Amino acid sequence: MTIQLYCFGESGNSYKAALALELSGLDWEPVYVDFFNGETRSPEFRALNEMSEAPVMVDGDLTLAQSGVIQDYVVEKSGKLGGTTPEERREILRWTLWDNHKLSSPVGMTRFLIHFLPKDKQPQGVIPFTQARLKAAYKTLNQHLQNRDWIAADHLTIADLSCCSYLYYPEPFGFERKEWPHIDAWLSRISDTPSWKHPYDLMPGSPADRASQEGKTT
Repeated sequence: MTIQLYCFGESGNSYKAALALELSGLDWEPVYVDFFNGETRSPEFRALNEMSEAPVMVDGDLTLAQSGVIQDYVVEKSGKLGGTTPEERREILRWTLWDNHKLSSPVGMTRFLIHFLPKDKQPQGVIPFTQARLKAAYKTLNQHLQNRDWIAADHLTIADLSCCSYLYYPEPFGFERKEWPHIDAWLSRISDTPSWKHPYDLMPGSPADRASQEGKTT
Protein backbone atom coordinates (compact mmCIF):
# COMPACT_ATOMS: atom_id res chain seq x y z
CA MET A 1 0.00 0.00 0.00
CA THR A 2 1.30 3.43 -0.96
CA ILE A 3 2.10 5.73 1.94
CA GLN A 4 0.44 9.13 1.69
CA LEU A 5 2.13 12.26 3.00
CA TYR A 6 -0.04 15.34 3.44
CA CYS A 7 2.37 18.17 2.74
CA PHE A 8 3.12 21.32 0.75
CA GLY A 9 6.28 22.51 -0.92
CA GLU A 10 6.85 25.63 1.17
CA SER A 11 6.94 23.61 4.41
CA GLY A 12 10.40 22.72 5.67
CA ASN A 13 8.90 20.33 8.21
CA SER A 14 7.01 18.56 5.44
CA TYR A 15 10.28 18.35 3.52
CA LYS A 16 11.93 16.47 6.40
CA ALA A 17 9.32 13.72 6.15
CA ALA A 18 9.13 13.73 2.35
CA LEU A 19 12.90 13.52 1.92
CA ALA A 20 13.14 10.66 4.41
CA LEU A 21 10.45 8.77 2.52
CA GLU A 22 12.11 9.45 -0.83
CA LEU A 23 15.61 8.43 0.24
CA SER A 24 14.33 5.35 2.08
CA GLY A 25 12.94 3.85 -1.11
CA LEU A 26 9.49 3.30 0.39
CA ASP A 27 6.47 3.61 -1.89
CA TRP A 28 4.85 6.97 -1.13
CA GLU A 29 2.97 9.84 -2.70
CA PRO A 30 2.42 13.49 -1.69
CA VAL A 31 -1.06 14.82 -1.01
CA TYR A 32 -1.18 18.58 -1.41
CA VAL A 33 -2.28 20.62 1.62
CA ASP A 34 -3.53 24.10 0.72
CA PHE A 35 -2.06 25.71 3.83
CA PHE A 36 -2.23 29.30 2.64
CA ASN A 37 -5.97 29.07 2.05
CA GLY A 38 -6.60 27.61 5.50
CA GLU A 39 -6.93 23.90 4.79
CA THR A 40 -5.11 22.85 7.96
CA ARG A 41 -7.75 24.69 10.01
CA SER A 42 -10.66 22.94 8.31
CA PRO A 43 -12.77 20.36 10.21
CA GLU A 44 -11.72 17.70 7.70
CA PHE A 45 -8.03 18.27 8.28
CA ARG A 46 -8.46 18.55 12.04
CA ALA A 47 -10.06 15.11 11.94
CA LEU A 48 -6.84 13.88 10.33
CA ASN A 49 -4.54 15.79 12.70
CA GLU A 50 -5.87 17.53 15.78
CA MET A 51 -2.73 19.72 15.81
CA SER A 52 -3.80 21.33 12.51
CA GLU A 53 -0.30 21.00 11.08
CA ALA A 54 1.48 19.44 8.13
CA PRO A 55 3.02 16.98 7.55
CA VAL A 56 0.71 14.08 8.26
CA MET A 57 1.53 10.54 7.11
CA VAL A 58 -1.08 7.88 6.44
CA ASP A 59 0.06 4.29 6.00
CA GLY A 60 -2.98 2.05 5.88
CA ASP A 61 -4.69 2.29 9.26
CA LEU A 62 -1.80 4.23 10.78
CA THR A 63 -1.80 8.03 10.87
CA LEU A 64 1.19 9.94 12.23
CA ALA A 65 1.86 13.66 12.66
CA GLN A 66 5.06 15.59 13.47
CA SER A 67 8.03 15.26 11.14
CA GLY A 68 10.36 13.65 13.68
CA VAL A 69 7.85 10.91 14.45
CA ILE A 70 7.30 10.28 10.75
CA GLN A 71 11.05 10.11 10.15
CA ASP A 72 11.42 7.61 12.99
CA TYR A 73 8.67 5.48 11.45
CA VAL A 74 10.42 5.59 8.07
CA VAL A 75 13.61 4.30 9.69
CA GLU A 76 11.70 1.52 11.45
CA LYS A 77 9.83 0.44 8.31
CA SER A 78 12.65 0.75 5.78
CA GLY A 79 15.66 -0.15 7.89
CA LYS A 80 17.47 2.85 6.40
CA LEU A 81 18.63 6.30 7.57
CA GLY A 82 18.84 5.26 11.22
CA GLY A 83 21.54 4.45 13.74
CA THR A 84 23.28 1.10 13.90
CA THR A 85 24.07 1.26 17.62
CA PRO A 86 22.25 2.55 20.72
CA GLU A 87 24.76 5.41 20.86
CA GLU A 88 23.98 6.45 17.29
CA ARG A 89 20.25 6.26 17.91
CA ARG A 90 20.59 8.55 20.91
CA GLU A 91 22.78 10.93 18.91
CA ILE A 92 20.14 11.06 16.18
CA LEU A 93 17.51 11.90 18.78
CA ARG A 94 19.75 14.54 20.37
CA TRP A 95 20.29 16.39 17.11
CA THR A 96 16.69 16.02 15.97
CA LEU A 97 15.48 17.62 19.20
CA TRP A 98 18.15 20.32 18.90
CA ASP A 99 17.07 21.07 15.35
CA ASN A 100 13.38 21.29 16.25
CA HIS A 101 14.09 23.82 18.98
CA LYS A 102 17.19 25.75 17.92
CA LEU A 103 17.22 25.64 14.12
CA SER A 104 14.05 24.69 12.25
CA SER A 105 11.63 26.50 14.52
CA PRO A 106 13.27 29.96 14.29
CA VAL A 107 14.21 29.47 10.62
CA GLY A 108 10.62 28.57 9.75
CA MET A 109 9.24 31.56 11.61
CA THR A 110 11.81 33.98 10.16
CA ARG A 111 11.25 32.79 6.61
CA PHE A 112 7.48 32.98 7.06
CA LEU A 113 7.61 36.52 8.43
CA ILE A 114 9.83 37.74 5.61
CA HIS A 115 8.27 36.01 2.62
CA PHE A 116 4.73 34.93 3.45
CA LEU A 117 3.44 37.78 5.59
CA PRO A 118 2.62 41.29 4.27
CA LYS A 119 5.23 43.84 5.28
CA ASP A 120 2.70 45.91 7.18
CA LYS A 121 1.99 42.89 9.39
CA GLN A 122 5.60 41.96 10.11
CA PRO A 123 6.32 42.51 13.82
CA GLN A 124 9.04 45.11 14.26
CA GLY A 125 12.28 43.82 15.73
CA VAL A 126 11.36 40.13 15.62
CA ILE A 127 13.17 39.25 12.39
CA PRO A 128 16.57 40.72 13.41
CA PHE A 129 16.20 39.06 16.81
CA THR A 130 15.54 35.59 15.39
CA GLN A 131 18.26 36.00 12.78
CA ALA A 132 20.75 36.78 15.56
CA ARG A 133 19.62 33.69 17.48
CA LEU A 134 20.01 31.61 14.32
CA LYS A 135 23.62 32.65 13.89
CA ALA A 136 24.40 30.85 17.13
CA ALA A 137 22.71 27.72 15.77
CA TYR A 138 24.61 27.92 12.48
CA LYS A 139 27.85 28.25 14.44
CA THR A 140 27.05 25.17 16.52
CA LEU A 141 26.23 23.08 13.45
CA ASN A 142 29.19 24.37 11.44
CA GLN A 143 31.63 23.52 14.24
CA HIS A 144 30.10 20.06 14.70
CA LEU A 145 30.62 19.30 11.00
CA GLN A 146 34.19 20.55 10.93
CA ASN A 147 35.79 17.10 11.08
CA ARG A 148 32.93 14.83 10.08
CA ASP A 149 30.75 14.17 7.05
CA TRP A 150 27.46 13.47 8.81
CA ILE A 151 25.80 14.71 11.98
CA ALA A 152 25.12 11.62 14.06
CA ALA A 153 26.85 8.63 12.46
CA ASP A 154 29.32 7.71 9.72
CA HIS A 155 26.46 7.70 7.22
CA LEU A 156 23.43 9.80 6.30
CA THR A 157 20.65 9.63 8.89
CA ILE A 158 17.38 11.37 9.66
CA ALA A 159 19.35 13.73 11.91
CA ASP A 160 20.91 15.16 8.77
CA LEU A 161 17.54 15.30 7.01
CA SER A 162 16.00 17.11 9.96
CA CYS A 163 18.72 19.74 10.27
CA CYS A 164 19.12 20.40 6.55
CA SER A 165 15.48 20.89 5.61
CA TYR A 166 15.07 24.67 5.65
CA LEU A 167 18.59 25.37 4.42
CA TYR A 168 17.82 24.42 0.81
CA TYR A 169 15.03 26.94 0.30
CA PRO A 170 15.85 29.74 -2.17
CA GLU A 171 14.02 32.57 -0.38
CA PRO A 172 16.59 34.64 1.58
CA PHE A 173 16.14 34.64 5.35
CA GLY A 174 19.63 35.48 6.58
CA PHE A 175 21.49 32.22 5.90
CA GLU A 176 24.36 32.37 3.43
CA ARG A 177 26.00 29.00 2.71
CA LYS A 178 29.36 30.59 1.80
CA GLU A 179 29.64 31.97 5.34
CA TRP A 180 29.48 28.46 6.83
CA PRO A 181 31.88 26.24 4.84
CA HIS A 182 31.33 23.01 6.77
CA ILE A 183 27.55 23.36 6.52
CA ASP A 184 27.96 24.18 2.83
CA ALA A 185 29.98 21.01 2.17
CA TRP A 186 27.53 18.91 4.18
CA LEU A 187 24.54 20.28 2.23
CA SER A 188 26.34 19.37 -0.98
CA ARG A 189 26.93 15.83 0.28
CA ILE A 190 23.24 15.46 1.02
CA SER A 191 22.11 16.88 -2.33
CA ASP A 192 24.60 14.59 -4.11
CA THR A 193 22.85 11.57 -2.58
CA PRO A 194 20.99 9.50 -5.21
CA SER A 195 17.23 10.26 -5.23
CA TRP A 196 17.65 13.62 -3.45
CA LYS A 197 15.24 16.28 -4.64
CA HIS A 198 14.77 19.96 -3.89
CA PRO A 199 11.67 20.65 -1.76
CA TYR A 200 9.83 22.36 -4.61
CA ASP A 201 10.51 19.36 -6.85
CA LEU A 202 9.64 16.75 -4.24
CA MET A 203 6.33 18.21 -3.00
CA PRO A 204 3.50 20.13 -4.67
CA GLY A 205 3.23 23.83 -3.92
CA SER A 206 5.67 26.75 -4.15
CA PRO A 207 5.54 30.56 -4.18
CA ALA A 208 5.75 30.38 -7.99
CA ASP A 209 2.75 28.02 -8.11
CA ARG A 210 0.70 30.33 -5.90
CA ALA A 211 1.64 33.39 -7.94
CA SER A 212 0.60 31.56 -11.08
CA GLN A 213 -2.76 30.58 -9.62
CA GLU A 214 -3.36 34.11 -8.35
CA GLY A 215 -2.61 35.44 -11.81
CA LYS A 216 -5.22 33.16 -13.33
CA THR A 217 -7.90 34.44 -10.96
CA THR A 218 -7.26 38.15 -11.48
